[in-house]
Amino acid sequence: MCFVDRVDQKILAELQADGRLTLTELADRVGLSVSPCHRRVRELERTGVIRGYRAVVDPAAVGLSFEALLFVTMRQEDRETLLSFEAAVAEIPNVLQAQRLFGDPDYLLRIVTADLGAYQRLEDDVLSTLPGVQRLNSTLVMKNIVTERPLPS
Repeated sequence: MCFVDRVDQKILAELQADGRLTLTELADRVGLSVSPCHRRVRELERTGVIRGYRAVVDPAAVGLSFEALLFVTMRQEDRETLLSFEAAVAEIPNVLQAQRLFGDPDYLLRIVTADLGAYQRLEDDVLSTLPGVQRLNSTLVMKNIVTERPLPS
């Protein structure tokens, strides 16, 4: 685990707000010169505190306006089945998030598709056939209230 001090926390807050900042802009915002700021950013990247940079895309703008949360209950929970299920889920592009849970259900998947018909086909043809699945229970997302929130400092 990496020790993150107040300056690192400021760097992380600024990069979470705008990952396209130049090193000069970032250094200015956190009160450092460019070289020490660059060293800190490289160290945060090296230690895995910063896992990457990406664009945040509006799903509706690219035709993926239907969102569902899918609760998965497993028939079997042996190691091989769980690893096979998780590997298969990781290969499905429509799955934006997948979390293993304590208790019942066993997993929560956040899924986007173009519409209800596309979701139904994905559930019937792909999700229901995943290794070890006993039951799928979907709930549809009416509205997203908080998304892509930066981590608190």
